[in-house]
Amino acid sequence: MKKESVMKKLSLLGIIFILAFVYLTFFTGESATGSSSSSSRKERLRVATTTSLYDTGLWDYLEPIFEKKFNVELDVIYAGTGIALEYGKRGDVDALAIHDRVREDEFIKQGYGINRRCFACNYFIIVGPKIDPAGIKDISPVAAFKKLIQEGEKNPDKVKFISRGDDSGTHAREKKIWEKAGYEYDTVQKSGPWYIEAGKGMGPTLLMANEIGAYTLVDTGTFLAYKGNLRLIPLVRKGKELLNVYAVMAVNPEKYPHVNIKMANNLINFLISDEGQKLIGEFGVERYGTQLFIPCGRGKCKKVGCPTWKECAKPVR
Repeated sequence: MKKESVMKKLSLLGIIFILAFVYLTFFTGESATGSSSSSSRKERLRVATTTSLYDTGLWDYLEPIFEKKFNVELDVIYAGTGIALEYGKRGDVDALAIHDRVREDEFIKQGYGINRRCFACNYFIIVGPKIDPAGIKDISPVAAFKKLIQEGEKNPDKVKFISRGDDSGTHAREKKIWEKAGYEYDTVQKSGPWYIEAGKGMGPTLLMANEIGAYTLVDTGTFLAYKGNLRLIPLVRKGKELLNVYAVMAVNPEKYPHVNIKMANNLINFLISDEGQKLIGEFGVERYGTQLFIPCGRGKCKKVGCPTWKECAKPVR
């Protein structure tokens, strides 16, 4: 064989080897010797959260701090509480941060969730146009809903209510207030064109209500975050029905062994830690002049009537 032919073959083999090395290293994460570089990769934590926590910007604020502290990639999936719970029931996420105590307790009772802890709270308010055509200003939430349906049925062109209509925690709270006002929710849904179901998150629902001059139920955090773009004003602020408590919990690894329970528990402990509670309490103050969320971890939820505050006072171990 000629020397030139041998050299060409050796050069070709060298090029093939280099290309194979590049492919293995950069596309499969393995070196040419077959050793994996996965040990240098960050862990991932998947969290399903309610839209009000996301729309306010709280997760954008907390995420980089948590990621740096625990060397993890945090994937935050925002949806209504109902959808977030479904993600948990399917094992699609490692943890949930939501605000519907009844469904949270049911989720745990069914064996899907563990280590529930309160970490923040704020209040719902009923907002509407400044002229207040239904006349609900400063009355109780239950009385306000009674007036809204009465005036809405009589004057649907002037009185409108935008519901989340998305099985979220806010939507669940709205249903509870309708029930206390003496109305079946099916009856409310069919009561006329004054009642509109948006089927959207809190931010978009609030903007929709603002656009048509309607009333809606919103948490104070989201309202403050959007306030600069709104003509709507708070009309009903007081009433025990308006307390809004947020809790975090892990998905049960006995149900789904692939769940990153260690990192889920790190998140829970971070949110209820002195550091996490301080961050939550400070969030939004500089920009909005007031807290968007009130810290209530480590048993401070006793002040807002949490029946399991003693459990909430304990960090996860």
